[in-house]
Amino acid sequence: MKSWGAMNNGDLHNERPLTGLFPADGSPLGIDDYEKAGGYSALEKALQTAPADITNEVKASGLRGRGGAGFPTGQKWTFVPMDGPGGKAPSPRDIISNSDEMEPGAFKDRLLMENNPHQIIEGLAIAAHAVGAEKGYIFLRREYGEAKDRLGAAVAEAYGRNYLGNNIMGSGFSLDVKLHVSAGRYICGEETALLNAIEGKRAIPRSKPPYPQLTGLWGEPAVVDNVETLSCLPHIISRGADWFKGLSHTGEGGTKIYTVSGRARNPGWWELPMGTTIRELLYDHAGGMQDGYNFRGVIPGGASTDFLLEEHLDIRMDFSSMQKAGSRLGTGTMIILDDRTCPVGVVHNLMQFFARESCGWCTPCREGLSWLRDILRAMENGAGEMGDLDILEEHTRLLSPGHTYCALAPGAVEPLQSALKYFRADFEAHIQNKKCPWKT
Repeated sequence: MKSWGAMNNGDLHNERPLTGLFPADGSPLGIDDYEKAGGYSALEKALQTAPADITNEVKASGLRGRGGAGFPTGQKWTFVPMDGPGGKAPSPRDIISNSDEMEPGAFKDRLLMENNPHQIIEGLAIAAHAVGAEKGYIFLRREYGEAKDRLGAAVAEAYGRNYLGNNIMGSGFSLDVKLHVSAGRYICGEETALLNAIEGKRAIPRSKPPYPQLTGLWGEPAVVDNVETLSCLPHIISRGADWFKGLSHTGEGGTKIYTVSGRARNPGWWELPMGTTIRELLYDHAGGMQDGYNFRGVIPGGASTDFLLEEHLDIRMDFSSMQKAGSRLGTGTMIILDDRTCPVGVVHNLMQFFARESCGWCTPCREGLSWLRDILRAMENGAGEMGDLDILEEHTRLLSPGHTYCALAPGAVEPLQSALKYFRADFEAHIQNKKCPWKT
């Protein structure tokens, strides 16, 4: 996999704050080198700043959550009640890093956890001070063994330097952080299912409201933020909201870790200004398509986003622009569809994943995704019927937002609904020819 490379270089760190300090040999950045580069100075500054001022700075930065939904981070924090005596939190509360990352095609959070774990810990501590949390959790998917070891070591180092623990840097603020390794399910990426998993319960979503910021972990207020979101916080506090906004091509502040997989010449990852176009990512950074393959479409933000076509290549990869184009930025993890790969097979493969990962709590998701998987499998095997297309389309409406308990099923049908729109002839060819045209 290709990337921009990594070195301890000041200019690189300014342009690419999230990844510019990655050691070139792939080892994790240790605490000594992190401190030499200014690490934990943002936490020290934050601890001398009123929590409300930290929140306002994050709001002004334009930072939106990097986990997929893109909700404004600072605004999310304001939902935590801070109306106790003296403006302090009226009850215990928690800050949680969502490090589950099980979306097919996504690996950006793994890069951050394995290469610069202290950046995440510092961001978690800053967020904890902003919302008055004294307990923190890093919720990690079980398969990320390397990340587990490196994060665990970094947490121990942070305790050793009093960046975690009691009375951090003499500030009077305390934060206890635990690394929670999940048994692993895609649904654990949904924040309330994540909370249930930490509590030792079945990982199913909770009814909302109440939202976690009011009633979260063990009934305490809780804030759940993504790894990449937390990694942005030290840079915002250290260099200010205006600087962070200036990194972006749009009003949505900062840089973004974009990834490209599929038949590109140089699939990989790049930290680039928020709002970089699909064309620039694919052709300038990923080297264009491999010889013998032509571009046909792209899933721009991970497996639960709608396909886009060549006519969309100049769309900016930010939350607002992607929504206007009929898709979502999601995690910013592009999956390229080439002209020698069956789009029906791609959607079938994705539906198999989502049907398997449904927690089964609500009927539309549990039964609907399995039915869609079976219909697509029949098409791939030459047993599809024209009436199946109507059933598929009907289910993209029945499983849309507001019809299910959480966002798993609505996200799962996004690639299907766009494939039916853009590649309908391929579905019809499967049915008419009684086989997949791409199978010999």
